[in-house]
Amino acid sequence: MKARVRLLKTIGEVAAELGIETHVLRHWEQVGALTVGRDGNGYRTYNDSAIEQARTVLKLRRVGLSLPEVTAAMAPTKSAAQAIVKAKIAALEDEIVRKQQAITFLQHTAECRHRYLDSCPDCASFVRES
Repeated sequence: MKARVRLLKTIGEVAAELGIETHVLRHWEQVGALTVGRDGNGYRTYNDSAIEQARTVLKLRRVGLSLPEVTAAMAPTKSAAQAIVKAKIAALEDEIVRKQQAITFLQHTAECRHRYLDSCPDCASFVRES
């Protein structure tokens, strides 16, 4: 039975695979969101685990977490990670409510029969909402 050889990838290969720039991977490593090995010459080497970690960081960034939030969400303690994720869910839900309110207001103003929005009681009602 042959031993499985783990292929290591360079920073350029991983960046191309993920569709990001190499400086992004370096930055993630610098701020502690990504752990990467080094070869004997000091070059970054990405094993399967580091590549999966980079994919996770990328996905968390794309769903709106800041790098400090990403680092916290990838914390070894589940409760710390869950707290960050739950806070982001609440923030996204609040954002959805605000955007839906904006759509409702804009739809009304687009269809409003009043010539000036400030003469429309419905528009005035929308404006007073926080």
